[in-house]
Amino acid sequence: MVKTEEYHFGTGRRKSAVAQVRVFKGSGKIVNQSKHDLKFYDSFVEVVTEPLKMLSIESKYDISFIVNGGGVESQKTAIQLGVARAISKISEDYEKSLKKANMLSRDPREKERKKPGLKKARRAPQWAKR
Repeated sequence: MVKTEEYHFGTGRRKSAVAQVRVFKGSGKIVNQSKHDLKFYDSFVEVVTEPLKMLSIESKYDISFIVNGGGVESQKTAIQLGVARAISKISEDYEKSLKKANMLSRDPREKERKKPGLKKARRAPQWAKR
């Protein structure tokens, strides 16, 4: 589904997941343009539409997204951030409400790098007495 009408764009990131979100005027549909089947994203609806529900505008806008990388939970949060950022561009009032609800801030936590001599970032090899 490709729409040629005007939209608002937002990018959301969480860990290694990146979501490109477009918000169109519409009736509240959610369209997935990623490689995965939409059934894979059924559990996303609640989390993704949270910024819209908070502003009571879930039936006024359609959401289209592409998401890559990360796991299921980080993808959900990345899409949610992308939706919030796109909506904040529509109206200044929306931006103030979303900022107050802390929906426009990115979760900065990333995976810590592996250090030499260790199994993981902090996990040391098992110690044996003999």
